[in-house]
Amino acid sequence: MKHLNNPCPMLCLTAALLMSGSSLSASMHGEEEAMASLPYRGDGRHLMVTAEELEWQSIASMAPGAVMALLEGDLSKAEPFTFRLKLPAGYIVAPHIHPAYERVTVLQGTFHFAHGEEFDRDRTMALKEGGFAIMPPGAPMFGYTEEETIIQLHGTGPWGIEYINPEDDPRN
Repeated sequence: MKHLNNPCPMLCLTAALLMSGSSLSASMHGEEEAMASLPYRGDGRHLMVTAEELEWQSIASMAPGAVMALLEGDLSKAEPFTFRLKLPAGYIVAPHIHPAYERVTVLQGTFHFAHGEEFDRDRTMALKEGGFAIMPPGAPMFGYTEEETIIQLHGTGPWGIEYINPEDDPRN
């Protein structure tokens, strides 16, 4: 039992593990390899990507101005997904529902968010950086921004959006 009081075996083991993994981590973090792997598909490899490496694209199902970066999964399949939405200042997310649980984390800015079928700024809660929300399938929700805001959403697909008022759907 005396070896438990001696920190050397544990420190030596930790140092050896850290040193042996450092070259592996460096080789797997190459920018080209990381970007070639987006969206991540659970292939057993590590994926490390900086925010500057994300590829933002417009979204047909949202009003102009919003852009999305898909990080993980295929939104049309029953598998885990993660994506980010960048919303400009003054953006309104009209009342809508989703077919699966939605988990939102605010990464930048403030997202004013609420439950309900009718847009009402006074009913929203200001979710600042680090704030999050979880909504069950079919729960109506809406929101808006006052400044550029980035939120990250994750869940399990298939994913979609259905607007309460069909006139709010930019696909119509």
